[in-house]
Parts: sequence; C-alpha cells; structure tokens
Amino acid sequence: MEIKKSPKADLQNKRGLLLEIGLVVALGLVIGAFAYTPKERTIEKLDLQTAIVEEEITEITRQDQKPPEAPRKVELKVITDLLQVVTNDTKITTEVDFAEFDENTEVIQQVEVAEETIEDDQPFLIAETMPSFQGGDLNTFRNWVQQNVKFPQIALENGIQGRVVLSFVIEKDGRLTNIQVLQTPDRSLSEEAIRVLNKSPKWSPGKQRNQVVRVKYTLPVDFRVQN
Repeated sequence: MEIKKSPKADLQNKRGLLLEIGLVVALGLVIGAFAYTPKERTIEKLDLQTAIVEEEITEITRQDQKPPEAPRKVELKVITDLLQVVTNDTKITTEVDFAEFDENTEVIQQVEVAEETIEDDQPFLIAETMPSFQGGDLNTFRNWVQQNVKFPQIALENGIQGRVVLSFVIEKDGRLTNIQVLQTPDRSLSEEAIRVLNKSPKWSPGKQRNQVVRVKYTLPVDFRVQN
C-alpha cells in the first residue's frame, strides 16, 4: 500500500528554503533602496520682468522718386525812376523831341486798315450819321407831312380825328420805303398819311462806319379839326 504525502507536510519541509529566499529578496531590496540616490533637480528662478524689445524701423524709400525741389525765389524789381505819382490837380505834359525822327527814314512795313463791311442789311434805329431831309432832321420831315396832308371828307362828316403812327425806312439811295401803320383811329386817316409819305422827296441816307446804311423811323401824324 502506497503512502500518500500530505501537501501540507510538504510545505512544512520547504518552509525554511522559502524563508531564506524571502530574506534574500528583502535584503536585496533594502540594499537597492539605499544604493539608489535620486537625481538633484534644480529649479531655476525665471526673471519675469518684461524684456524691452527694440524694433528697428526701416524707412522705405522709392528710388525712382526725386525729392521736391525747393521753390525758387523770384525777385521783383520795381523801376521807380519811370513812375511818378501825381495828384488830380497836377498838369501832365508830354515832351516829344521831334529832332530824333528822320523824315528820310525807310518805312519797314506799311499796314493798311481795311474798312469793316456791314453784311447785315437790317435797318438801323440809330446810326452814327442819321439821314437828313432837306438839310434837316425828322422834325423837318414831320412839318412837311403836316403841311401836305388833307383831312379826309368822310372823317370830317363822321367827326373822326386823332393821331396816326407810321413807320418807314430810308434806303441807302435816300428813298422812303416799307411804310407800315402802327396806330390809327380810322382807315381813312391812315390812307391819307400813307399817300403823303409816298410822295416824299429823297433823303440824304444815313451812315455807319463810313458806310451807307438803311435807317428806320417812326412818325406820328395828327389829324385835328381846328375850331
């Protein structure tokens, strides 16, 4: 019959061996603990002061642009020798020495002034030289008209009287043309005034810039009954 060993009895036999192994391991750990020296760590104190950073500013210039030129000084010289201030009461005389001019001096260029031509044929109301009638003016012609008009019989019978206003043009050759009635109390009076104007002698024409021009006139003719 085989005798069976109890597992508990087997452990009792190995107890000493296990204890020795445990001691060796514990001793090794203790030696290792003493042998280990931690590294020294140094904490450096940081300077938290704000560092001043200097920025270098580089000036950018264009090479193609030239600096503006300084303004030039302009000197004004006043010629006081030729100017003389005088009052309103001072009499100014101009002295010209005609001895300096030579009659035999050769003429370099002779300029001819051409007369200005008046192209517009519209009649003038006022000209430099107004037309004249028998050596007189418009009043002379009006007197001539008043002496030659006859009071129309039909106007006398109907008691019609008043002023007739007409306009006419003195042509370049002195003729009286373009008679127009501007105002009339009755047709019989205006027809009589037109009849007399059509018999007018020639005038001396008017002139503008030494040229004969047409001139327009306005003439009142009165028809009054003398009491």
